Amino acid sequence: MHRRPRSGRPPRPRQLRALRRLRRLQRLGFAATAAVLTAALLGAEAPQDARHTHGKQDARNTKGTQDARRTQGEPGAPQAGTAAQVHGWGQPLPAWSDEFAYGSEAEPAVPDRDKWRLAGGEPGACWPGHAGNGRRCDANTRVVGGKLRMTGEADGDTGWLASPYGQRYGRWEARVRSRATGEDNAKQYHPLLILWPDSDAWPEDGEYDYLENGAPGEQCAEAFLHYPHPEDVPVQQEFARKCGVDLREWHNIAVEWTPDHVRGFVDGVEWFRFSGGANDSRDCIQCAPALHQTIQLDNFHGSGLQSAVYEVDWARVYAPDEADGTDGAEGAAEVAEGSAETDGAHGAEGAEGADGLGAAPARGRP
Repeated sequence: MHRRPRSGRPPRPRQLRALRRLRRLQRLGFAATAAVLTAALLGAEAPQDARHTHGKQDARNTKGTQDARRTQGEPGAPQAGTAAQVHGWGQPLPAWSDEFAYGSEAEPAVPDRDKWRLAGGEPGACWPGHAGNGRRCDANTRVVGGKLRMTGEADGDTGWLASPYGQRYGRWEARVRSRATGEDNAKQYHPLLILWPDSDAWPEDGEYDYLENGAPGEQCAEAFLHYPHPEDVPVQQEFARKCGVDLREWHNIAVEWTPDHVRGFVDGVEWFRFSGGANDSRDCIQCAPALHQTIQLDNFHGSGLQSAVYEVDWARVYAPDEADGTDGAEGAAEVAEGSAETDGAHGAEGAEGADGLGAAPARGRP
C-alpha cells in the first residue's frame, strides 16, 4: 500500500510518549485507531485502510449508483459484542423479543405463539416452501433449551418463523449460526434474517434481507436490501458482503432502520449503510412502510438437498428513537395472519456488491 513519506522532523519527547502509548494500543489489537493517531502525530497521511471507516465507496444496483458507506470497524472491537450494547439501543421490547429459554433436547418446544407465527399456521402443519420448493413445516422449527433450531431436510422440508408484530423504523438483532449436516451436493439451504412488509406487498413495500447466504456456514455474511418499487420494473436492490465471518460460529447480526438510512452490524461493528437512491422507478431505500422479522432456512432447489441446521440463540427487537417519528412500538400493528404464506419473497438482477466483490447471485421470488 502506498504511503506518503513521513516528515523529516524528529519527534519531540511529548510525541515519543504518545507514540509509546499508541504502540501499546496496536499490541492490544486497536490497530486502526493507532494508525490514524500515529499519522496525526507525525504529520503523515493515515493509511487508506484506517481512513475508510468514515469514507464513501461506490454501491451499484440494477438501475444506477448511489452513495453508500460500508464501515469495517475496529479490529480490536469485542467479537462477541452486540450492536445494542455498542450503540446504546437500550432494552429490547420484551413482548416482541425471545431469549428461547424454554424447551429441551429431550422435549423440544413449539416457539412461543405470543411472539411468533408458525409455518402452516399451527403446530404440525406445513405450507409450500420458497418459490414452491419443498415445504415450510412447523415441525422443522423447535426450541431446544436456550436456542431455536431450524432443520432443513434432504427431502426439501424446512423451517420458517415470523414475528406477528411490525413497526416502521427500529432495530432488530439476533445471535445465529448455521451448518450443513449432509454431504455437499451443491444444493444448499439459504439461512436468512429478513424484515418483510406487514402488507405482504412485494416489491412495492420493499424488503431488507439483512442476512442472506447461499449456503449454511459460509465465511462471508451477505445482505440484500430491496427498494420499494412497482412490480412492473426489474428488481431494485443493494448488495453487501463482509468476509472473514465464520457463520458456523455464533455471531450477532443486527439492522437499524431510520428515516435516514438502513445499516447493518456484525458483532456490533457496522458493515453496510444505505440511504436515498430514489428515482423514477423506485422510492428511497429507507422509505418502506412497516416491516416485521422473519427467520428462514429457504429451499431453492426442490428436493435432494444437503441437509442443514440453522440456530438462533436469541432474537431481540428495539423501538425506534422518538426522533424517528411515526409507527414506533406504541403504534405498531399486529401483522395479519393471512399474509404468512409468502413472507420472504426476494429477487435480484445482478446488483454489484457494495464491497466491489462482483455481481450478486441471482435470487428468485415465489
